Amino acid sequence: MSFDSLGLDSRLLKSISHLDLTEPTEIQQRAIPVALLGHDLIASSRTGSGKTLAFLLPALHRMLRNKALNRNDPRVLVLTPTRELANQVYAQLRTVVLGTRYTTARIVGGENYNDQVKALSRNPDVIIATPGRLVNHLDERSLFLNGLELLVMDEADRMLDLGFADQLRQINAAADHRRRQTLMFSATLDHADMNVLAQELLKSPTRVAVGAGNDQHTDIAQRFYLSDHLDHKQAQLLAMLKEAQPRQAIVFTATRADTDRLADLLKGEGYSTVALSGEMNQAERNRIMDEFSRGRKQLLVTTDVASRGLDLLHVSHVFNFDMPKHTEEYVHRIGRTGRAGSKGDAISLVGPKDWQSFKRIEAFLQQKLSFSVLEGFEGKFKGLKPKKPLKPVAKAGPAKGKGAAQSAKPKGPEGKKVANRQRKKPADAGEQGFAPLRKKKPS
Repeated sequence: MSFDSLGLDSRLLKSISHLDLTEPTEIQQRAIPVALLGHDLIASSRTGSGKTLAFLLPALHRMLRNKALNRNDPRVLVLTPTRELANQVYAQLRTVVLGTRYTTARIVGGENYNDQVKALSRNPDVIIATPGRLVNHLDERSLFLNGLELLVMDEADRMLDLGFADQLRQINAAADHRRRQTLMFSATLDHADMNVLAQELLKSPTRVAVGAGNDQHTDIAQRFYLSDHLDHKQAQLLAMLKEAQPRQAIVFTATRADTDRLADLLKGEGYSTVALSGEMNQAERNRIMDEFSRGRKQLLVTTDVASRGLDLLHVSHVFNFDMPKHTEEYVHRIGRTGRAGSKGDAISLVGPKDWQSFKRIEAFLQQKLSFSVLEGFEGKFKGLKPKKPLKPVAKAGPAKGKGAAQSAKPKGPEGKKVANRQRKKPADAGEQGFAPLRKKKPS
């Protein structure tokens, strides 16, 4: 199949001819025709499958074929969970609109607010934005969405995981035109909160799933190692980097503090390293990603802020120094390598604190994962045994006969009445043994 056969406007095909696109990917083949018909859409595909063009091309087609509903309002709005992904989508958008009359704007947090107000005053046709900053502009009335024709939510599951549900609902209410079309892209169609949101925001959507989120990526070799503690992990990481000598690698950590500490350690070992986390201002984040994407730095230490959407072609290794909290993030993290037909290695270090995350990933991938051994860095940790569920405490029946009252409370060795020892761990405490909250006595 060629792009010509998808039914896209010939002017659009001409404008993207410089991109050297040979044939559409599977998600593009299945999503674009649905979007061109004007239907709402929920689509999922794995990272690196080409879904950005799967919504940008129908958006530009619609703009070419139809008159604007309102000349003062944007026609297309694309929402992304992170600034980095917004930058990635915006860069691809600029290549698609090249040679057309359409104007664009990027509205993300961490950048000058007044400059964004000026950009919005020019009435851009297409906006790429993060939900939080866009809502700021809606609240300040520097932006109106009444004439919006197409709303795209890229990585909708991640936006919900980051707590943007209220912002998405507010944006939906602001863009309330009955002719608005909505496209929702996600890593999985099994995200419960996303499906609830889809029922609110979309009208009888068509569902398209290309592969499952747990499908094996044949170009990525995955390995897992058991680690005893932080120092053991650091020693293992340094040994692996010395052996692999990667052209470029990404090391994922749990927190900003972990990111900064580990980056300093790697710099001290002579590696050209940069650290990235969500708390940095946008200019600093842009500078770091530019340095890494241009190959000026060998290692990028980061939180999940860089796990999605970044098309970095020279990353040969991904290290999960800490396992991700959200299961789907594992797939997105390792998807930063093995791109464009290249082979990649994904290496995960699993310590006691990572064990539950590892077991959830194992269940998500629907396969039994084995552990490799790094010679000279073997550990004592062998995994945690599953906790046994508490046996339910049998309820005592009604007391009968003489002396029943005395037998209700057991006696200690000196004949004194003692509290029932079962109360030390209530039956409804759960597997972790947490006691239920006590009700406050009325004052």
